[in-house]
Amino acid sequence: MRTPVVMTLGMVLAPCGLLLNLTGTLAPGWRLVKGFLNQPVDVVLYQGLWDMCREQSSRERECGQPDEWGYFAAEPVLVARGLMVTSLATTVLGLLLASLGVRCWQEEPHFVLAGLSGIVLFLAGLFSLIPVSWYNHFLADRSVLPAPDSPVTVEVSYSLVLGYLGSCLLLLGGFSLALSFAPWCEERCHRCRKAYPGGPRRPSVSTVQVDWPEPALTPAIKYYSDGQHQPRPAELGATGKPKVGFPMPRPPPKAYTNPLDVLDGETVAGSQGASSRSTRPCHSSLPCDSDL
Repeated sequence: MRTPVVMTLGMVLAPCGLLLNLTGTLAPGWRLVKGFLNQPVDVVLYQGLWDMCREQSSRERECGQPDEWGYFAAEPVLVARGLMVTSLATTVLGLLLASLGVRCWQEEPHFVLAGLSGIVLFLAGLFSLIPVSWYNHFLADRSVLPAPDSPVTVEVSYSLVLGYLGSCLLLLGGFSLALSFAPWCEERCHRCRKAYPGGPRRPSVSTVQVDWPEPALTPAIKYYSDGQHQPRPAELGATGKPKVGFPMPRPPPKAYTNPLDVLDGETVAGSQGASSRSTRPCHSSLPCDSDL
């Protein structure tokens, strides 16, 4: 597995921030004082957290200058000493955790350690940014940071700029490494979803289902809705199952038989009619039965 980009970026920015902060902390260049009376024009004084150096263009730099105005006893200088040292120690701890988490010798990176190192480095950037910003805020305030009166001028020097750059690099590097928590969180969520696949879902407004009662419809609407004929419930039993096979011919209808004898009594009536015809007188103009 390739090292993620966020880890690589953090491992590049954090050491650069450490180097810049270390240089800014040790170098005597937080404030530049110049324009002294009764001194050559090119004489300048560099004030830092631990030392003051006097420099002239025609001579070499002379450090260890006496503090005539009580500069080292100022509150911003004392706070900057403690916080800058704390920032350097925290940065070293964060880089140690990052080297263990970004798998310099392992097959897979340790995302938790890498993310934890990012948080530590981010805090280190805050520890260095606070004193640098505070010192810059009171840079020209002679009551807080003592300096000779006018026409002496004070300016920002290179150590303060290095402190700003180092703090920003530590903040960016720590944030980049802290993004290593994202794969770890995603893996944890995936495991939780696998462990509880059928867990109860929290109801929401979008998932509420209301069962409204079906309105009573007239037969014409009920059985002929949507333009299609639907059989009545009585017809569903006969036509519900599909017919299988070939149609068989229906048998012819059976003849109807009456159990009563319709000729019963006809013989008696016939004999009576014959006797009446035999007793009828025979006329000459009509044929008689005997002649037939």
